[in-house]
Amino acid sequence: MKLAEIAAALSCTALTPADGVADIETVVASDGMSEILAFPSPGAVMLTGLTNIQSVRTAVVADVHAIVYVRGKQPAAPVLELARDKGIPVFTTKLGMFEACGILYVTGLKGAM
Repeated sequence: MKLAEIAAALSCTALTPADGVADIETVVASDGMSEILAFPSPGAVMLTGLTNIQSVRTAVVADVHAIVYVRGKQPAAPVLELARDKGIPVFTTKLGMFEACGILYVTGLKGAM
């Protein structure tokens, strides 16, 4: 699935550029970054409510291709700056984690496990 299709399905607002991202086939969703790292899924989109700098660092280590912050959360400027530097597109949606995961599941995306 294209990242633009995911953003549209979740009514996302782009916070950083989304250029050059390949198709997304899996989703990882957690507010616990250790959980994302324990079950890596390269090329996934990550849904989280954790907006600190650690979320971007986790995305880099786990080779996540995009981050969607749920519940309308807005990361601070340094978080967005690091995401831009690392080439990771960042979005926000007003949807909760459960609803966002359900929408992406219905579209055909799979979980990491």
